[in-house]
Amino acid sequence: MRHARFWGTLAFRLTAGYVLAGLSLVFLATAGLYFVLVTELERNTDLFLADKLHVLRTMLRERPNDWDALREEIELESAARRYEHFYIRLLDERNAPLLTTPGLAEELDLREFSRQVQDAPEHAVAMKGRHWQSFRVTSATAPVGFPPTHTDTIQIAIDVSQEEELLARYRSWFWAILLGTFAIFPWIGYRIARHGIRPVEEMATTARHISSTNLHERILPEGYPSELASLADTFNKMLDRLEESFERISRFSADIAHDLRTPVNNIRGEAEVALARARTVEEYRDVLGSCLEETVRLSGLIGDLLFLARAESPLAHLHRERVDISELLSGVREYYEATAADSGVSLITAAPPGQVIAEVDRMLVQRAVGNLVSNALAHTPAGGSVVLGANSEVAKIRIEVADTGVGIPPEALPRVFDRFFRVDSSRSQTSGGTGLGLAIVQSIMLLHGGNVEIASQLGQGTRVTLRMPTSAPR
Repeated sequence: MRHARFWGTLAFRLTAGYVLAGLSLVFLATAGLYFVLVTELERNTDLFLADKLHVLRTMLRERPNDWDALREEIELESAARRYEHFYIRLLDERNAPLLTTPGLAEELDLREFSRQVQDAPEHAVAMKGRHWQSFRVTSATAPVGFPPTHTDTIQIAIDVSQEEELLARYRSWFWAILLGTFAIFPWIGYRIARHGIRPVEEMATTARHISSTNLHERILPEGYPSELASLADTFNKMLDRLEESFERISRFSADIAHDLRTPVNNIRGEAEVALARARTVEEYRDVLGSCLEETVRLSGLIGDLLFLARAESPLAHLHRERVDISELLSGVREYYEATAADSGVSLITAAPPGQVIAEVDRMLVQRAVGNLVSNALAHTPAGGSVVLGANSEVAKIRIEVADTGVGIPPEALPRVFDRFFRVDSSRSQTSGGTGLGLAIVQSIMLLHGGNVEIASQLGQGTRVTLRMPTSAPR
């Protein structure tokens, strides 16, 4: 199992990649050099043979009777060479030998020699000697005299055994280098891979130690390569979001427990007091009425929580229809008109009829606007006003609810859309608020692909703006 785990590690894959790349590079480099060496040796040999042919042809054409010079060129020069021997045979028109380098017959089979060079005149070919030495042989015709009186044949053989030994030594070194590379590169590649992934392992170790109890831990990107520093920064931002979400969930759970416990305790306390002694019918009626109010409040709180849970579900969908926003705002104003009159607050709509049309979920948008109006009425003193407005923008509509109420402190504005957040918790508790109204408004806007903005000044009022597309995104 441990071996199987190692084969699948990043270190093994990087090491394998380094080894394959290194071996391929070394193999191609050494093979290329070997090919160049073979080519150059053959080229130099062929040039030497061509040069000898040229010298002998020139001598036969310009000095055909200078036998001393020919004998020196053919019989004596090769004997002076210690390593790279060459042999020359000069034949007349009847293929009878005129001059021959001493030792040619001992080194080469003359009949085979003649056959080899006859098959490829003026081209160097490889041939094996009597003692299995390596030769390159060639032949050419040479006109004798100027003007020529007849034609002789020149046959040349050069011993290339030294070159073959050189190439054999090179091949030995070639395989030795490959074996050494194969032995050393895996170790070097593994060291490089381990060094390269060490920052990743450090990041993994840090991430492994992070849990719900220490979400404040972060990966320090200093000293990491730019790619891993970017990854560490992205991971840290993800942890920031997780920490914020975890804290919000913790506060949310605590607020749920508190807001559910309050009406339950009220119902329990009133029931215990009512059952402590005998009561009149009217007293029991008052207790039941009070319990009913608490259950209504509890039911509303549970309904709001269920709505928020459904709104955050990926499967949540809207029942869109073509809606006249002016008509929708008029319906909301009529619903809250009696409450506004009791509070001494003017409730006004300012939207051109039939000009602001959008494809929205009528019930949800009504609920969002209703929550805003309810908040505005709750925080606007007598003599104030609440204005509902709407107009069209580019591919969007805008709905505004503005009041002349007490306003919201600047430090509280960033949190007004948090669940269960109350600017004035004591007053909201007495008025029956749960702190979920604006959170529901924000969820409805997100479902429609829109957003919500709020602006407020203490003592002057609050303005909430809803923006959403006029039609469903394709």
